[in-house]
Amino acid sequence: MAFTGKRSFVTVLCAAFIAGSCVSAFAQGAGDAKPAEQQKPQEPKSEAAHLADVASTLSGQAGLPECTHLGELAITLMAKNDLDTAFRHMDLYDRFGCPGRHIQESFRCLLLKGIPNSKDSAASLENLVRNCWAPKTTAAAPAAPAAPPAPAPASPPSTAGAGAR
Repeated sequence: MAFTGKRSFVTVLCAAFIAGSCVSAFAQGAGDAKPAEQQKPQEPKSEAAHLADVASTLSGQAGLPECTHLGELAITLMAKNDLDTAFRHMDLYDRFGCPGRHIQESFRCLLLKGIPNSKDSAASLENLVRNCWAPKTTAAAPAAPAAPPAPAPASPPSTAGAGAR
């Protein structure tokens, strides 16, 4: 009957192990709660705050919320090579009367800065698209195309060589 003593010893040992595991898991969970609260300011802006920021940065229709949302979405889809869906969003973008030139400039900016690899986080692509759509300096992406330079005045034809023939 020595078997009964071993069984109770194993039972007590298992109970102690389970209790110890629960306490350490609870302590880990309680310790992680405070750093997560401290990291809240690092979260990205809400969509409404972003749209308001873009509206104050860009003048013209490119700064309108619907143009910003659809334009950034179309550029993100183009960067991911989902061209069919990107073209559908660009149709909506055009339907709202948004400037097509701004899509071109923003996508060019994205290409020049470099599209992140798929291994990188999707947030880095989203941040890059947002920075190209509404850069902090508006000189990099003008809202309206500049007027073409005036052609140089043509010089009148010379009549001196006409009498020599």
